[in-house]
Amino acid sequence: MRVITCLLLSLLAVSVSYSQSSPKREFRGAWIHTVGNEKFKTMSSDSVKQLFINTLDNFEKAGINAVIFQVRPQADAFYMSNFEPWSRFLAGEQGKAPYPLWDPLQFMIEEAHKRGMELHAWCNPYRVTSNDKEQLNPDHLYFKRPELFKKYGQQLYFDPGEPEAIKHTVTVIADIVARYDVDAIHFDDYFYPYPIVFEEFHDDASFVKYAKSQGFEYWQKADWRRNNVATLIKALNDTIKALKPWVRFGISPFGIHRNLKDTPDRSGSQTNGLSNYEQLYADVPLWIQKGWIDYNVPQIYWKIGHPAADYKTLIEWWSRSNFGGQLYIGQNISTFSEKDLDNPFRTQFEAKMKMVRELPNVDGNVWWPGWSLNNNPFGFTDSLINKYQKHPALIPSYRTLDSIAPAPVTKISKKGKILVWNHNSGGDKMQEAAFYAIYRFPKGVTADLDNSEYLVKLVAEPKYLLHQGKGKKDRYLYIITAIDRCWNESSPSKGVEVSE
Repeated sequence: MRVITCLLLSLLAVSVSYSQSSPKREFRGAWIHTVGNEKFKTMSSDSVKQLFINTLDNFEKAGINAVIFQVRPQADAFYMSNFEPWSRFLAGEQGKAPYPLWDPLQFMIEEAHKRGMELHAWCNPYRVTSNDKEQLNPDHLYFKRPELFKKYGQQLYFDPGEPEAIKHTVTVIADIVARYDVDAIHFDDYFYPYPIVFEEFHDDASFVKYAKSQGFEYWQKADWRRNNVATLIKALNDTIKALKPWVRFGISPFGIHRNLKDTPDRSGSQTNGLSNYEQLYADVPLWIQKGWIDYNVPQIYWKIGHPAADYKTLIEWWSRSNFGGQLYIGQNISTFSEKDLDNPFRTQFEAKMKMVRELPNVDGNVWWPGWSLNNNPFGFTDSLINKYQKHPALIPSYRTLDSIAPAPVTKISKKGKILVWNHNSGGDKMQEAAFYAIYRFPKGVTADLDNSEYLVKLVAEPKYLLHQGKGKKDRYLYIITAIDRCWNESSPSKGVEVSE
């Protein structure tokens, strides 16, 4: 009995240790979608801004470090575009500017950075409408170059086989990267349209026009389609890196790359669902291997034990396959309330997080839908705040883009209730401090920067408002590091002692 008791205590200690652990580096993203939004058009500009502010405040409390904000939902813009009309989902009519005039993308960049969070501009490459009742603005490209578009079902899409369609998308993204201080460009899972039963995507004209000269025979239409998407992805990455080499490019594909039954070499996952490769013509592993994308976020939106697309099977497949780059998991928040397979009195929350943090090649999560963090469904947001994302985390560094740590901060001083300091990048944009990490150690505690418990905040400006406690004051040691645009961390500053 004593042996059993000791074993149980040991297992309990491991469980408690895991539940309290918080990695210092972990990607913690949240998607903010705008497509289909019917609220903004009934709200004033100030009300929409306040909604964004409240959402970002909630994200910060929940430990989010990357905001993935949808700015091009349907060949339109949630920003001041030089090439496409204002989105219908902002003011209610495509091409209609918000009044009073403001720029949601610029606003979100500034507000996210203030809170120590990245801003990833989320764009859709091909979708133009959601249904056949939506009216396009008279200045839309569709009316100037209708041959670049195809109707499929009730929706309108760019034809991915038309080189001019690719060129237009690259131009739009280049405009965003050149004019805005975004940290990344992000695409989701919509490449070739999701298939409609008994309906073919009619791109025969572009196939006949271009396939032969591009090296494809008449029986290779699927390969040709995959090459069309790959051509876009490579062109986008080349353009982004030529403009700003620190800006990342990430893809969030459907969760199944290929099913085992469809791969003669047995390389697919033991699943039975729609496939990126076969149905959407997106060869994401190829793009990663070629270095055309910097991170991958497969949308593993199912529960553990799903009969056709088991979460455990898929997260292990993506981790094991390890195509390169950084791997984050697209998480459907609602599935975290599913019952645990081993214990129906608890949810799958802990089991899913355990896999994310223990599998060797998984670097974090992106939460869908991000808006729901405002509502704390089934206590989900509280769980992030109090347990799983209790302490801030640095994003894993993108060392393939830049492996040089920035210079340390200098001349830390206390001015009233604020700590201030200097940082010199030497004029190198790659070594500029995008953020500063603030570490706070109680008197008598060893200053260990690897212990995330003492990482208290990320700030964008070289200043920090000190904690204003009441009653008896204690002594704390503050250490500050600079974080460059690719998340390399400088050596620690000299410590400064403060009474709070």
